[in-house]
Amino acid sequence: MQPAVKRIIFYVLLFAVWQGAVYVFQVSPSLLPAPTDVFASLYEGFSNRTLLYDLLASFQRLFIGLAIALILGLLLGVFLAKSKTADETLGSLILALQSVPSIVWLPLAIMWFGLNEMAVIFIVVLGATIVMTINVRTGIINVPPLYIKAARTMNYRGFRLFTKVTIPASVPYAVTGIRLAWAFAWRALMAGELLSTGPGLGYSLRFASDFGDMSRVIAIMLIIMLIGILVDLMFFQRVEKKVLKKWGLATD
Repeated sequence: MQPAVKRIIFYVLLFAVWQGAVYVFQVSPSLLPAPTDVFASLYEGFSNRTLLYDLLASFQRLFIGLAIALILGLLLGVFLAKSKTADETLGSLILALQSVPSIVWLPLAIMWFGLNEMAVIFIVVLGATIVMTINVRTGIINVPPLYIKAARTMNYRGFRLFTKVTIPASVPYAVTGIRLAWAFAWRALMAGELLSTGPGLGYSLRFASDFGDMSRVIAIMLIIMLIGILVDLMFFQRVEKKVLKKWGLATD
């Protein structure tokens, strides 16, 4: 049986159990609505386009923040890999910041930028930059010495060695970094939007929660999870597998 078929069967059974439990135990909709109510809320949200506008607003912030994070992460990763002093000083700070959840930066972001777009984008950038930096740095310093020696026998030196050998050899790590950066950015975005002024999925989630609309809360949670799964499975996992296979780091 194909993995996709297994997943479909699993989720159908999960929703069936959920629907049955709500019906049998007469659970209040304010605590746990039935799947039918959640899907009705989804239909309503897309019919009146409110959820569509939320999606577009969230993706706009995500793309801006992620683009900045990938550029910063690439530059910082190269800098740390090529400078021992920077790696021993700035690198230790970046490793320390990795353990700090993005949502912890929200109070500072609001104080620095106010309750606006910049605060949310700042959280996204911070959440994705660190993991991208670490992966790029790791990829460069872990280039097999054999590659370097072989290139030097062909008179590759300096910038030419770096661009023709080091960068291509570190691509698998960079691709993994991009995949992780996307995941961190998506989570950071949702956390930041919880305190934003909207529109956005996170803002609508908080708005629905404030008014006790649990059907809309769970509907938005399902959208957030579904986007995360689809982007990872249909794009990043495929790209990562192709790159790893090309470099002999994975098999079919």
